[in-house]
Amino acid sequence: MLTRSQRLKAGAIAAVAAPIVGVLGRTYRWIEDGGEHLHAVGTADVAPILALWHGRILPATLFFRDRGVVAMTSRNFDGEWIARVMRRFGYGQARGSTSRGGARALAEMRRALRDRRPVAFTVDGPRGPARVVQPGAVWLAGATGHPILPFHIESSSHWTARSWDGSQVPKPRATLAIAMGPPMHVPPDLDEAGLEVKRQELQEALERLEARARQILQTSR
Repeated sequence: MLTRSQRLKAGAIAAVAAPIVGVLGRTYRWIEDGGEHLHAVGTADVAPILALWHGRILPATLFFRDRGVVAMTSRNFDGEWIARVMRRFGYGQARGSTSRGGARALAEMRRALRDRRPVAFTVDGPRGPARVVQPGAVWLAGATGHPILPFHIESSSHWTARSWDGSQVPKPRATLAIAMGPPMHVPPDLDEAGLEVKRQELQEALERLEARARQILQTSR
């Protein structure tokens, strides 16, 4: 549990950060690739499991804002202020991670999917290693029958945090490319070997989407 001081500090950070993020977001130019995949799951009235790298939380928060997405956020101090910022952009939270409270968070995400609300996973979080898919999203897709929708975002200019995930903060007036892949379905009741195959499939999909987003930016100049 966080102390009262930590909760107050998290609230103060969110109060300052959220307006700044909102102002920055209004200056960005977006290029979408693969938007038909997001449209397809919406048309089928099936809530997707959004999958992204931890280092792209900020631009993803802006792109998917106000769509009722429920995101898994850690129960530590960083997770607290991130959750408070995201709440201001229309997100719900499932509080937990692979290291603490994961089962409860997964249960909350299952409920959200049953209510037709999309959920979001930073699949290499909360501690890394960076750009290595952890099995949580794959397990949830198999348990619920809902598809994983992988995506990646790159920006033409950005600041990079000195953190384990190399978090990107796009600079004002940056061009952002989002590349979305086709929905990935996971059969129910897979054994450990089958889940590993699907985990690797998601890993490769995100790597391809990262390359695609970079290519889009290069050709848009």
